[in-house]
Amino acid sequence: MKLPFWQSPEWKRAALAIVSGLALACAFPNCRVTGLAWIAPGLILASGGGVSEGKLFRAGWLAGFAYSLAAFYWLLHIPVPVAPVVGWIALSAYIALYFGTWVWLCWSILPGGGRNRSELLVWRDMSTRFGGLTFGERQGWCLLCGIIWVGLEMIRGRFLTGFPWNFLGTSQFHNLPVIQIASVTGVYGVSFLLAWFGVALMTAIWMAASQSEKPRVWKAEIVVPLLAVALVLAFGVRKMLSPRTLDRTVTMALIQPSIPQTLIWNAGESSNRFQQLLALSEKALAHPDRPQILVWPEAALPNLLRYDAPTYAALTNLVQTHNVWMILGADDAMPRANARSDRDVDYFNSSFLINPAGEIVEQYRKRQLVPFGEFTPLARWIPPLRHLLPAGEGFRAGDRAVPFRLNKPDVKTSVLICFEDIFPHLARADVESDTDFLLNLTNNGWFGESAAQWQHAAGAVFRAVENGLPLVRCANNGLTCWVDSIGAMHDVQFTMGPQPSNVYAAGFKIVKVPLLPRGSVRPATLYQLYGDWFGWSCAGITLALLVLRLGPGVLARLSRKRNKSPSA
Repeated sequence: MKLPFWQSPEWKRAALAIVSGLALACAFPNCRVTGLAWIAPGLILASGGGVSEGKLFRAGWLAGFAYSLAAFYWLLHIPVPVAPVVGWIALSAYIALYFGTWVWLCWSILPGGGRNRSELLVWRDMSTRFGGLTFGERQGWCLLCGIIWVGLEMIRGRFLTGFPWNFLGTSQFHNLPVIQIASVTGVYGVSFLLAWFGVALMTAIWMAASQSEKPRVWKAEIVVPLLAVALVLAFGVRKMLSPRTLDRTVTMALIQPSIPQTLIWNAGESSNRFQQLLALSEKALAHPDRPQILVWPEAALPNLLRYDAPTYAALTNLVQTHNVWMILGADDAMPRANARSDRDVDYFNSSFLINPAGEIVEQYRKRQLVPFGEFTPLARWIPPLRHLLPAGEGFRAGDRAVPFRLNKPDVKTSVLICFEDIFPHLARADVESDTDFLLNLTNNGWFGESAAQWQHAAGAVFRAVENGLPLVRCANNGLTCWVDSIGAMHDVQFTMGPQPSNVYAAGFKIVKVPLLPRGSVRPATLYQLYGDWFGWSCAGITLALLVLRLGPGVLARLSRKRNKSPSA
């Protein structure tokens, strides 16, 4: 008699894939059950156990799709019709490709044959299969699974401009002892540790399921990764307890206007928006701590700063009256070379440094633009694609980092706009030996009051640890705060205002960021010195395994085609 579909092995594996994907999503904000990140990779891999090769990729893809739909639900908050749903599904399907590749490749390289064409239940089948391997083979396979996970994260973080959002390691952003290893390996080292541990735990469970194995045998499976975790924890605790010489601070006023995206698009609200920013700034600058730097978030100004005289005059009056430096986000425009009309203009998502005299002394143009949000890929070569973006051609990317140097206070910072702070290599390029802190200006008002703000901030934590310096965040709504050099968040909650516990509300924060003594140079972290050495090593091994696994099949197919073709 045919079993009901919910009792079939195929359905059980699909259910396991979905549950494991959802479990991984719950490891990230807002659920933030971070312990799930230590077991979810093993569960995802288990969903492909004991199936034919053709179904391996499908199992991993299903887990990745379930994870992505749950983790990126906040895309549905974007206040436009239809497009958010399409984007949510398309992005989820794309991210799932990496999960499918991981499950397929991991099982394909399992010693002794990585697949079983039977349809036995996962646990019963795989406990027997793992029992036939030596301890060294099992340990090596678990290690390679962690390496492949990181290799695929490296590719995802760069391919098609890159999307390094919610790397596995970022789930541990509050686990300070563990994340200190990022100062050596970047966030990729944390991802590796989690994936390796999860697969080893899965292997131990399968070994325990085999009645022929004694407890000491299957317990040994987890000893090596546990030792690695212990070493990472010891390194992290020692780093956290190391003395830090910080004898001065800079006081900053961070303005969070919490303007809904619909109002940002509404030209009729431009004056109200601007007045709200000015009013919050006046209150912040009147604070007894006397801020030295005033900061507005990304796209704060409704007008072009350099071309709108009333806006520029109002800001000049503000900084001159309070004798304060100002850093703000605003759009900018520049005529193209050999422009023939007023329409031949390039637009930039920019940040500006204004001195207390009201003069613009530096400008930085965002380099990492959001595909389909700030530009349409290939639109310059395929003009009809411009109609896919409401802003036409969108923004043009900047070409370099621009440090902002202030005097009185003596401070040097570099600005990262929007999601630039989730790109490890981009933030690293902005840090010099005398950089005091990184500054992120962002507008997460697109996503309402959702997990997007927390997930974004979780990624930013690692830029501080990787580079060994503070990172300050000024957001339109949600997670205006600062992160110290070991990754601890400060001033997340408002200390004043009508809704002090609501991180999404409008208000301002007065923060005091510690600085190094004048004239001293910040010791460079190993990540700052050598960059993504660990991630690239994992990517190289992953690509080599892909070539070894796919190469023979590709060559065989080419050979068959060559033999079928008529001779000359």
